[in-house]
Amino acid sequence: MIKKISVAQLKPGMFVKDMDCGWMEHPFLTDSFTVRSDKDIEKMIANGIHELYIDSEKGLDVVDAPTSIEVEETITRKIIEVANKFKEVEAVSLHDELPNARRVRDEANQVIGELMMGVRQGKKVETERLDPVVNRMSESILRNKDALVSLCRIKEKDNYTFLHSVSVGALLMCFTRVFRPKPDDMELVGIGGMLHDIGKTMVPDRILNKPGALTPEEFVTIQMHVQHGQNILSGARSISQTSFDVVAQHHERYDGTGYPLKLKGAEMSVYGQMASIVDVYDAMTSNRVYRVGMDPTLAVKKMFEWSRSHFDPELIQIFVRSIGIYPVGSLVMLESKRLAIILNQDGRDLTRPAVRAIYDANKRCFIAPQDIDLSANLGRGGGDRITSPESSTKWGIDAHQFL
Repeated sequence: MIKKISVAQLKPGMFVKDMDCGWMEHPFLTDSFTVRSDKDIEKMIANGIHELYIDSEKGLDVVDAPTSIEVEETITRKIIEVANKFKEVEAVSLHDELPNARRVRDEANQVIGELMMGVRQGKKVETERLDPVVNRMSESILRNKDALVSLCRIKEKDNYTFLHSVSVGALLMCFTRVFRPKPDDMELVGIGGMLHDIGKTMVPDRILNKPGALTPEEFVTIQMHVQHGQNILSGARSISQTSFDVVAQHHERYDGTGYPLKLKGAEMSVYGQMASIVDVYDAMTSNRVYRVGMDPTLAVKKMFEWSRSHFDPELIQIFVRSIGIYPVGSLVMLESKRLAIILNQDGRDLTRPAVRAIYDANKRCFIAPQDIDLSANLGRGGGDRITSPESSTKWGIDAHQFL
């Protein structure tokens, strides 16, 4: 039986099923192994692991520990309570905003790609080149936050660093939008998001794209990208403190286990804390050369679970409200055994969004697309419900071609 325990309850002889640190690099070759000694436990503590899952059938048990099913049920209930407190109607429909969002995304990818390649070639970073495209990203998100954010989930593995930078910028602006900021503040946060990994231009590709576990030396090299980023931006003519904080603090953690400064709680700026949340979410949900990305809904649940330690619980709740339980463009299974794409969550119960059914899972074939408002009653277009999130990669479906 899979159970969740704190690292303080861990003992040699227990079998670790999952270290519950999905985005983190760690010094173990695998997430599943038998704990051999106290040194293994000390390594976990040193790497900021607070809780983990054990398999009681393969090792020692903790009798009163909650099962993984019980943990998930509790988290799902709390997320639903949080998400449904925030209901917002977009100014422009997803359908109408998607063409513009696609142009903005392509422009942003090109600009950040050229800018980062220039830095790699020894040129000074020209942060002012980001201003026009970030302004257009901000305008798109204010019209409909889901259009640009959903498109940014599409990433080519070979250009991950560039595309991840655009995605983090878009997600940060979407997150910031909840606070109703001044347009300038929203754009400064977006610029920070676009530049947050600029220091990786100083890290060898063989380490960035390594398919296996990193050595301790390689892990230190990866961590240095934050300092590299600060050094690169210190020579920039026009970089705000807000943008700089995003770059400097996106790997810090609320409990002080992050890097490079191990800042804790209020020692981090609010925008630095928000960046740490967004960076982890996008990394978890992205396909990489060495792993398949996690479904967005499952990633939201895991981050909600981690908010007891790594992230500010209040900010995590706001983040969940900003992207929803089932983000637009994600794939779900309906009770009718049809696969459907999330279309929108405007002003409705976020567990019952509008969807587009596209595939019969029983017959294993595509069907004529059918739009369904899951919040409607039977006979009024509803009468179905979501039973689980699904992986587009697993089903071989490009969800965005159906939006």
